[in-house]
Amino acid sequence: MAKKSFNKASRLLGPFQFGAVFQKAEYKLSTATLLILCSKSTIPSRLGIVVAKKNIKSAVQRNRLKRIIRESFRLRQEDFGTIDLVILVRQGLDKISNHELFVQIDGLFDELISKLNRNK
Repeated sequence: MAKKSFNKASRLLGPFQFGAVFQKAEYKLSTATLLILCSKSTIPSRLGIVVAKKNIKSAVQRNRLKRIIRESFRLRQEDFGTIDLVILVRQGLDKISNHELFVQIDGLFDELISKLNRNK
């Protein structure tokens, strides 16, 4: 089994990299509490997370959400191929349990992977 990690190369860093995904998002998936934007890339998949203080007031909750999203991405990173993802957190996500959050993210990731495989 390959060692899965979430290192600096797996992250979107800075406004330029985030902006590229916002401007040319090829896929958009959403639920009431999450929005995923995705654009194709030439390097292995990378993740950016946006959790606004306006939407999630507590720093503890913002950090909890980011940890869970990063872990979900780390476990599924190989399935994405070469894409850049930005996940935006909306209001209300801090009210759900960790398990429900994992299930919601995995459902969106499954939908994204099926869309990516369909358009190959």
